[in-house]
Amino acid sequence: MKHCFYPADILLPSFTNDAEAMRRWSCIACDQYTSEPEYWNNVESIVDDAPSTLRITLPEIYLSEAEARIGKINATMREYAKNLLCEHNSTMIYLERTQNNGKIRRGLVGAIDLECYDYTKGAKSLVRATEGTVLDRIPPRVKIREGASVELPHIMILIDDPKRTVIEPLIGKASTYETAYDFDLMANGGHSLGKFLPRDEIDRVSAALDAIYDTAAAEQGCDKPLVFAMGDGNHSLASAKAFWEQLKPTLTEKERESHPARYALCEIVNIHDEALEFEPIYRVLFGVDPEKLMSELTAYVKSLPASDIPAQTFGIIDARGYGEMTVDNPTSLLPVGTLQAFLDDYIKTHEGAVIDYIHGVESTKKLASAENAIGFIFKGMEKSELFPTVVRDGALPRKTFSMGEANDKRFYLEARKIILQ
Repeated sequence: MKHCFYPADILLPSFTNDAEAMRRWSCIACDQYTSEPEYWNNVESIVDDAPSTLRITLPEIYLSEAEARIGKINATMREYAKNLLCEHNSTMIYLERTQNNGKIRRGLVGAIDLECYDYTKGAKSLVRATEGTVLDRIPPRVKIREGASVELPHIMILIDDPKRTVIEPLIGKASTYETAYDFDLMANGGHSLGKFLPRDEIDRVSAALDAIYDTAAAEQGCDKPLVFAMGDGNHSLASAKAFWEQLKPTLTEKERESHPARYALCEIVNIHDEALEFEPIYRVLFGVDPEKLMSELTAYVKSLPASDIPAQTFGIIDARGYGEMTVDNPTSLLPVGTLQAFLDDYIKTHEGAVIDYIHGVESTKKLASAENAIGFIFKGMEKSELFPTVVRDGALPRKTFSMGEANDKRFYLEARKIILQ
């Protein structure tokens, strides 16, 4: 095969036919609601003492407690793997995710080969990061993975399939396939319906991905074209890659070929799926004096050299209300890139200032209206710009875009063993 997406040995809990147990089992990706403890308190109350992915993942809101939590997380993983999780061998799952707006996003769950992935800027690999990877965010995640017996992905990878040859042929037809799960997600997360693909459909998917590779190679003029672009979970995939590179020297060539840690479970989605919408990821700074920050930002904007990029405008929110600023000479094609250059330097030179990346205008307004806080909102990129931009310029500024609203993000649900038995 010319691509690097394969069937996987997928683990699901033994109670997949119990919708309420599944609702408590599946929780949202760890990098959501990072400044909203009330969301996670609600999740805790929903889960209570039931088996849940909440117990075997580390929400980033608790990242400061990582050392205290990792041991318990890994012990619970081992317990679940032994007594709760059932393995479905060499399969893919066709997923229909009903979002809060009623639209259905469709994807395929399988394994990506980490040998085909490179998260460094300017990489020429089949699987690439679309946004800047923050290298110091990787070691804590590798630490979690080192002691983990299973992985649970919130990784979503995009394919550019305008003719809809890979996933869309399953629409309607999949109703006859064996059901993997079918339940309402917690906390307004919508609904997840999963179907196991039969072997003939897995073969058809593989052939269709080969054809996408051929088209991309011809268009991009190389034998390692961009075929899979990271959507969500880039730091999780980067951590899986870093762990694999750390493990590889300890293995023989034969062991490297099939070791489970060489692969990472993920969902692939067609960027042309009508339900897939790109949303900007906004910025909120805490521990700052909004008035002084705005004074420095104004001076920075005035100091920028002439640019042939059209002027950009972004909104500003703090306890005083809402305003706007126009940058006549942007430094980046995207407003977020122009703004981020200033914010990165500001954080480095102002002790106590911290930044968070927020999904949704209302959440941004709420957080930015607090004392000693300020938020920025701006126009996002169109999803049609993603593949051409990454091919041309490499990774975008980190946290440039989000695929949909926070509660429509991928939930932890499927798992996969990453250690040899």
